[in-house]
Amino acid sequence: MSTKRPLPVDLTDEQIDEFGREMDAIYYETLESRGEKDRLYILRLIRTQRSMALLGRLVIYASLFLLPAWGHALAGWPSTLIVMALGVILLGLAKILENMEIAHNVLHAQWDWMKDPEIQSNTWEWDTMSPSDRWMHSHNVVHHTWTNVLEKDLDVGYGIMRVTPHQPWKPAYLLQPVYFVLLMLLFEEGVALHEQALIDVAERKKKPKEILPLMKHIGRKVWGQVRKDYIMWPGLAALVALPISLVVPESPLTVFLLVAGANFVANIMRNIWAFVIIFCGHFPAGVYHFTQEQTEGESRGQWYLRQLLGSANITGGPLFHVMSGNLSHQIEHHLFPDLCSNRYPEVAPRVKALADRYGLPYNSAPLWRQFGTTWLNNLRLSLPGGTTPPEPARA
Repeated sequence: MSTKRPLPVDLTDEQIDEFGREMDAIYYETLESRGEKDRLYILRLIRTQRSMALLGRLVIYASLFLLPAWGHALAGWPSTLIVMALGVILLGLAKILENMEIAHNVLHAQWDWMKDPEIQSNTWEWDTMSPSDRWMHSHNVVHHTWTNVLEKDLDVGYGIMRVTPHQPWKPAYLLQPVYFVLLMLLFEEGVALHEQALIDVAERKKKPKEILPLMKHIGRKVWGQVRKDYIMWPGLAALVALPISLVVPESPLTVFLLVAGANFVANIMRNIWAFVIIFCGHFPAGVYHFTQEQTEGESRGQWYLRQLLGSANITGGPLFHVMSGNLSHQIEHHLFPDLCSNRYPEVAPRVKALADRYGLPYNSAPLWRQFGTTWLNNLRLSLPGGTTPPEPARA
């Protein structure tokens, strides 16, 4: 007996095809209008992000060297930690901006059309532990092709969580509230290890030696990040501290550890923010999941429908959208993954109007609602059975 479930829409095949053609029209019209304004946007954004990262590191250094050299004139250690916290915040925000609005979208080939050799998807390496080429395969190819398709899309629960009642329950899911928090804190590391090959080894479909080259490749990128954030930058600070140790009361070792700790906190900031935004776009109430049978013979219109139904947006202002990598427009990103991210805000009203006209849900809500229902769903589905919250009312 077939287990195929129809798509949860009340549309004829002809209407779905027409829906697809109208989505194509939005996409190609926007694609053809790219130009100098878009080019300046990404160039300015990259300059801003790099300036923020450098300023953040300089402020961290200043908190260790300038304030102590001035005799802790601003109340000693508390003043040092306050200034260091400012540097950490700047560095954390720079890492968020690089990860979300710049690197994620560059690696989607959104800016390849500029033919700028410095901003190309096949040469860009981002500030995270996952090698860009591996991420582009697991994310661009697998996830965006098979969005929310059970046993095809590795992002459905990331292999460790049950996010839909259609996933059979097993005892390991009882701990998924713990996995939820750990993945949020260690999202960078989790993404680096988000590989089908590792699942194949765990399920004994492959031998460990078969994936050794892949693990070495990932290991080199992980080591590069560890070396940069926890050896190079702290080591440079310790070297600066050596010749001025008579003036600066902190020892080179203390300076090394403080800078390494500052970098660690900045990375945790980035991990938490990326996790929250990404989970809010994929797992809140009202997001649909699909079986492989439902995608058999899938037309362009049906693919668009699956992206619309399997994604959720987060409402907010312009700054929020930029800091979220415009993944606050997750619906538009899944519909048009290689469209310049700065165009999603102008495309979103057209997509919503089209969805409304066809009587389709357009899942968009504030951050607190999307993350709240994501967390509640995580708790509910850690137990046997479970039902998702009611789908949002249709416009």
